[in-house]
Amino acid sequence: MNSGPLSGVKVIEIAGIGPAPCTGMMLADMGAEVILIERKSAGSNAVAIEQKHVQQLFYNRGKQSIVVDLKQPEGVELVLELINNADVLIEGFRPGVMERLGLGPDICLNRNEKLIYGRMTGWGQTGPLSQAAGHDQNYAALSGALWYGGRKNEAPKAPMTLVGDLGGGTMMLAWGVLCAYINVQNTGKGQVVDTAITDGSAYLSSLLMVLRNTGQLQDDLETGWADGAAPWSDTYQCADGKYITLCSLEPQFYQLFLEKLELMDDPLFQNQWDTKNWPQAKQKVSEIFLQKSQVYWCELLEGTDVCFAPVLNFSEAVNHPHNQARNVFVEQQGVLQPAPAPKLSASVQQVGRVPLPGEHSDSILKNLGLSDDKITVMKEAGVV
Repeated sequence: MNSGPLSGVKVIEIAGIGPAPCTGMMLADMGAEVILIERKSAGSNAVAIEQKHVQQLFYNRGKQSIVVDLKQPEGVELVLELINNADVLIEGFRPGVMERLGLGPDICLNRNEKLIYGRMTGWGQTGPLSQAAGHDQNYAALSGALWYGGRKNEAPKAPMTLVGDLGGGTMMLAWGVLCAYINVQNTGKGQVVDTAITDGSAYLSSLLMVLRNTGQLQDDLETGWADGAAPWSDTYQCADGKYITLCSLEPQFYQLFLEKLELMDDPLFQNQWDTKNWPQAKQKVSEIFLQKSQVYWCELLEGTDVCFAPVLNFSEAVNHPHNQARNVFVEQQGVLQPAPAPKLSASVQQVGRVPLPGEHSDSILKNLGLSDDKITVMKEAGVV
């Protein structure tokens, strides 16, 4: 019997790739019962990378797997029956996919009003880019986060604080506290949450470890598609000195990339995975992007399935139509800051103001039942 802090929590995960399965892994690691709904066969648009079960799919550890054909009504009904008694559903498809399967939030919540319907996408369910394909560097680029990883005359890379301090530290502490809080509801016992940034950073490197375990990343840098060797996956400088990001990984996205850059007949690009041609092909792609401005490339590629985004600084990111449509940034007390995320359908999220030192001392003390005289004495004594 599972005795983790999330023991008794039932999760339905619709199998996918990337961050959503890692969420299921984290829930399972903490004791949740995670039922993985897997596909009968891989989609025709799946990336042409060999699937190595243990190395590639260790993010499914601790889960229970069932293979269901969701193209058949009986398969959809089976999933709905599982949802009837579930606490959480998680999915990571592009907007509209679950609705087309007959497993959208309206249907599922009608079956189980207590269900938490967890959705993960790159751009969000709404906004002008919501229907476009993308990958990690595209999302980080558009948010403004990627910009500050750069140096003058160098392409921006991952910035400081996100992976270690905030990812491995802040997020893991929040996760651990949440798990412990849920556990205390069942046991009445608290516990120490030992959060080490090194532990958390390693944990958050799960997808990098998948790439390494399957040979897509090597210990030697710039030898694989995921670390800058491939011409179709990197950050490129434009004619105006600004940058764009590209990651046309899947075959259909790669074909669109070739069409947009007029490279369909170039022999260097005939085989996406011919690594011998990558250095020369990458040089050519670099020269192409250097011929036009970032604005030009945005007009040509943004919102398409090329998997593209401009690298923006925060000033530019705030004014981007997609970020504005989703209210990604807010200004509070004259200070620009990111808005709370993710968006919740039934809860109002607010950005609180920063209080003055001691602003709420009286109200806090009164809530403890202290009299005005007692509060005055404490103030005079310098206690508060």
